[in-house]
Formats: sequence, structure tokens, C-alpha cells
Amino acid sequence: MTRTRADLILLIAAVIWGLAFVAQSTAMAAVPPLVFIACRFILASLVLAPLAWWEHRRARIPVDRKSLFGMIMLGIVFFTGAVLQQTALLTTSVTNTGFLTSLYVVFTPLIGLILHRQRPHVLIWLGIALAMIGTWLLSGGVSNMRPGDFQLVLSALCWAGQVIMVGRLVRLTERAIGTVFMQMAVSATLGIIASLIFDHANTGNIANALPELLYTGIMSGGVAFALQATGQRFTPNSDAAIILSAEAPFAAIFGALILGERLTVEGGIGCGLIFSAILLVQLIPSERPS
Repeated sequence: MTRTRADLILLIAAVIWGLAFVAQSTAMAAVPPLVFIACRFILASLVLAPLAWWEHRRARIPVDRKSLFGMIMLGIVFFTGAVLQQTALLTTSVTNTGFLTSLYVVFTPLIGLILHRQRPHVLIWLGIALAMIGTWLLSGGVSNMRPGDFQLVLSALCWAGQVIMVGRLVRLTERAIGTVFMQMAVSATLGIIASLIFDHANTGNIANALPELLYTGIMSGGVAFALQATGQRFTPNSDAAIILSAEAPFAAIFGALILGERLTVEGGIGCGLIFSAILLVQLIPSERPS
């Protein structure tokens, strides 16, 4: 696959995720967050299972214990990020969710550099500073930051880890769909357990949330994450992160069109600073670490 085609695949995934933020928000009027997560990832697992089996039968490399353990850890990291993001939508907007989630683009190269024991480029720190100021403005200042905004910053760390882990595993195992299937299957299992413990088997009105569940489970959970894993086989992690961050403006667009959300002037400036940080960080890989 060419690099251009891989980048286009990643952009399509970003569009799907942008609309998914709206579905994730509206669904919680009918079902609790953990029940939604469990149902969403069960659907995604069912969609991906036959494709993962087909891919497994054609693969040249067997899955060893190390790779299997890595896939399980990927599922745990992904589930943690999903819970933080989903519950954040109870107290913050779709627009904020999209832009604050995009902070993972700043965190991805930073975590990658730390894991490889490389000294971060000085511009990394500038990018982080811009991103933090942008977060502060987008959320209306520290005193006005909602609990969900704090959660989204933490979830962005999980998404950064997910991008790095997916990139490594799909290249190591040659199983893009299989990697995503394991991510979803582990998350579905954890979601079922967590919903039974914390939501006390309260399933709410699943029928009323069925359109959102079908979209986030099949399109966002199944199709988009499969596209991400496929695209990352042919695109560096840092480049993939910047393309996937396009989910933020798409979330803002869909939030405005469907939910009538609007950004304040300060929020708009904050979004601009976050994107400036994202673009700045993406210029760094071609430079020598200082």
C-alpha cells in the first residue's frame, strides 16, 4: 500500500470518530456509560472476529506469547481511555471532547521518545506548553474546568499509548485486524465486568440507544479502528497521530450541526493553540534531539 493511500485511510477513520463523539454523548441519555462501552465493544468484536480469523489463516508469522500479552495490555490501555472519555461526556461538550482528546498527538512522540531513552527535543516542551495553555482556554480557565476536561487529558495519555502499541504490534505480527479485534475483545470483557460491578446490571433503555450503539460499535469501533491499524502499517506513528487528530475539527463540526454547540472566543483561541502544538510536534522527527 502506498503512503498516500494509508494516509487517506487514516483520514477516513478520523471522520468516523468525529461523528462518533456525538453518538457517544447522546447515547447516555438512555444507557449508563459502562453499559454503553460494553455493548459498543461487543458489537465491534463481533464485526471484527471473522475478518481477524481470515487474516490469521493467511498470516506468515505465528502469534507468540509476547505478542499476545502485548495485545492484552493494549486492550487494557484502550479500555481505560474509553472509560475516561465516555464518562467525561457526562460533564463536558462534544467539542471539548474532540479537541482535548487530540492532545494525544502531543503525547505520542513524547512517550515514544521516553520509551526509546532519547532526550526530547526542546520543541517538545514548547508544544506541551502550547497544548496546556490551549486546554486551559478551551475549558474556560482552571477554575472553570469541568471534571470531564481533566479526564480527557488523562484519556489522551491512554490514546497516545494506544497509537504507539498498535503501530508496534501490527508491524510485529502482521495482523492489523487481529490486533484491533483483541483490543476490542479485551475491552468488551472488561466493560461487562465493570458494568456489572458499578452499574449494578442497570442496562437502561438499550433500545433507545440502538442507533448510537450500532454506529459506535460497527463504524467507529469496528471499521474505523481497523482502518487505523491498517494505515499504521505504512505510516509512522507520529504522522498517523497528526492525521487522526483531524477527528477534533470533525467533532466540532458535527457537534455544531447536530447538537448546536458553539465555541467561545477564548475556546477558539484555545483550539488554535492546541492545533499549533500538534503541528509543531510533527515537525520534530526530522530534527536532531537537542
